[in-house]
Amino acid sequence: MDWDSPDSWNAAAAVETIARLVRDGKAEVPVYAIGADRQVDTRTLDLTGSPLFVAEGIFAAEIVAECRRRGLLAGAYALRRPRGATFLRRLARDLAEQRKAPRVLLRRGVALLRAEPAVLRRQTGLGAEAARASEVLRRVAHLLTGHPAPPATDDLPGRGR
Repeated sequence: MDWDSPDSWNAAAAVETIARLVRDGKAEVPVYAIGADRQVDTRTLDLTGSPLFVAEGIFAAEIVAECRRRGLLAGAYALRRPRGATFLRRLARDLAEQRKAPRVLLRRGVALLRAEPAVLRRQTGLGAEAARASEVLRRVAHLLTGHPAPPATDDLPGRGR
């Protein structure tokens, strides 16, 4: 299974799960074992009483339009980070979790490092807004006050795009 392909993910099920979380405050969610290349279990995610939640992941942008259409979306962001830092974090995580053989992880990491600008362009094309982590945190904090997210303050042309 290519875990970096949107084809490895059930977008319709993700939207339905988000709708249940918004409506009921809890939902059954899958538990994956990437080293085993499959879902291995489910668990109940209970957000009862939470004013909002953040759904994150490489494929989150795939469902932005549908979540927006259904009124489930407060904001959609694609993190803009230094590529080298992302490469090192990903490699350290994957090695620690023994997701695959080290040489496979290194080869995959280099390929993802090279592809990152295209991934960010694709995510913004699907409706996510490119922003640094500090900006996303600022906007989420603002949403917790019950107001719409404020305009971006760190959108510097050419940085990380």
